[in-house]
Amino acid sequence: MIALLLNLLLAIAWAAVSGSTSPHNLVLGFVLGAVALLVVREPYGGRSYLRRCWAILTLILLFAKELALSALRVAATVLSPKLSIKPGIFAFPLTVDRDFEITLLANMITLTPGTLSVDVSDDRSTLYVHALDCSDPDKARRDIADGFERKIMEAFR
Repeated sequence: MIALLLNLLLAIAWAAVSGSTSPHNLVLGFVLGAVALLVVREPYGGRSYLRRCWAILTLILLFAKELALSALRVAATVLSPKLSIKPGIFAFPLTVDRDFEITLLANMITLTPGTLSVDVSDDRSTLYVHALDCSDPDKARRDIADGFERKIMEAFR
């Protein structure tokens, strides 16, 4: 967290020195700050900081991909003349255990068209998910575990 704040401060310093606060210049300052922190290494930067940034970026890209694919699937389902869906609720056993990670996973599921996080068990071990098409709940569980949950664990552990 300290490395991220230092990187943001370095990006702002770069914008101040260069005299431009355009988005491109701020991104350039952020990249230059990351390189500077990589050179300084411990305790401010290092490989773990860049690895975490990469993991967060891949999580964002995965979410964007799943958002687009599920929007297309829902549109195809709604526009098909024969509505052959089987909506339902399934229990998803959680591997993530921190409140932030559970909340992020639940929100990513809810923001993806066709699925909705319904509830989390009191012991925080199970997430209940409503799916527009729940004909294969085991496949839906595998998709969540191998997709969002795995990327969240890579990014925040």
